[in-house]
Amino acid sequence: MNSERLWDKRILISIYNMNLINRVIMKKLILGLAAFCLLSVFVRGQSAATGYPENKTSKKILDGFMDLRFGMFIHWGPVSLRGTEIGWSRNSTVAQADYDSLYKEFDPVLFNSEAWVKTAKDAGMKYLTIISKHHDGFCMWPTAYTDYNIMHSQYKKDVVGELAAACRRNGIKFCIYYSVLDWHHPDYPLHNNGIETPDPKANMGKYIVYMKNQLKELITRYHPYMLWFDGNWESPWTYAEAADMYNYIKKLDPSVIINNRLGKGSNKEMTAQTVGDYETPEQEIGAINMETPWETCMTICTQWAWKPNDQMKSLKECIRTLASTAGGNGNLLLNVSPMLDGRMEARQVKRLKEVGDWLKKNGEAIYNTKGGPFKPDSVYAATRKGSNIYLLIFRRDNDQLTLPALRGVKITDAHFLHGEAVTVMQDGQHSTLRLPEKLPDENCSVLVLKTNGNVDHIPVINK
Repeated sequence: MNSERLWDKRILISIYNMNLINRVIMKKLILGLAAFCLLSVFVRGQSAATGYPENKTSKKILDGFMDLRFGMFIHWGPVSLRGTEIGWSRNSTVAQADYDSLYKEFDPVLFNSEAWVKTAKDAGMKYLTIISKHHDGFCMWPTAYTDYNIMHSQYKKDVVGELAAACRRNGIKFCIYYSVLDWHHPDYPLHNNGIETPDPKANMGKYIVYMKNQLKELITRYHPYMLWFDGNWESPWTYAEAADMYNYIKKLDPSVIINNRLGKGSNKEMTAQTVGDYETPEQEIGAINMETPWETCMTICTQWAWKPNDQMKSLKECIRTLASTAGGNGNLLLNVSPMLDGRMEARQVKRLKEVGDWLKKNGEAIYNTKGGPFKPDSVYAATRKGSNIYLLIFRRDNDQLTLPALRGVKITDAHFLHGEAVTVMQDGQHSTLRLPEKLPDENCSVLVLKTNGNVDHIPVINK
């Protein structure tokens, strides 16, 4: 009897201990779940506080932008009086006091918005991006928020407004560059004056209000198709401020396109810190990317702003840059640099016209196409549309050009655009094209490969 009671007691103690353990485990589970819920609420709260993006630019709008393929970038301002680099020459090759006073002498009496837009149109460019305010803070439109603007120069005309109107008249998409930083504004913490620590008298909150006021002016007055920001590397500028600015802009114009330099992170890719719609590699051709829109910005000479006798790219280099960019599924924003009197250099205008002449014959292989399916290299690039693949051939290494085989479709015809047929041989691994002794165009010849199916969705083929 005693042994049975002892056994019952042990059983009761074991049950009690098990219940105690279960209660501890359950308590930990409940606390863990509560912590997870609180963390989720916090994260959602943070996301809601930032709220980016409230209205993301639609794929349809971005696809339309990428169909354009070729645009003109224009870096210009009072700095052309010195022939040095815009912004960056302040306090380096040009003393700050001199640089900041150049606007008082600036009088580009030969500026003609129609001539500029005609140059872009003759070049085959479909959009134009003008510097409205660079890092130096000088504004090329009559802003109400600072006297450091074009109306206080000798010229006293609205450059941005005249270009916007000329673009509308000529069917060119009008776009505006705006620098996040502003070395001239007292409330921006860094002034590019040799002092790397933030100015204690500056007020970033006031500066952001200044930015919003100016951007509202630019958007409501000129209705840009795209806003091209710069300055994402600046330490005073934060991701949260960029996200808020994106949302502010989208409330003013839901359809305006915004590049990825409004936020933080790399220009060349979209990262967790990116705020904006597309990537912007600079002075280099981006890698082929069928998922994310991108645009290479590159100078026609070596400097962004006008420089006397600056070395200019050859026609061959300009065309191959455009072809390789399109072959990588990107756009090319090619920069020109007008002179101090308002004219574009005749040699730059001529070079652009030569590119335009090539596009008149070969634009079918550039506009409204997708890159690939072959990766661009030093020999050729490729674009595609519907059942056609366009090979943009840069040079002839031998009698034959061998391509990786296409999966799911066959080549039914090969011929140079507006030219002679080319023999093609296909097996399971390769397609081999027999080339003529001399290519039709020494700069870039376009060979059309017609297929028996749609090639738009073929994955990029590694060579």
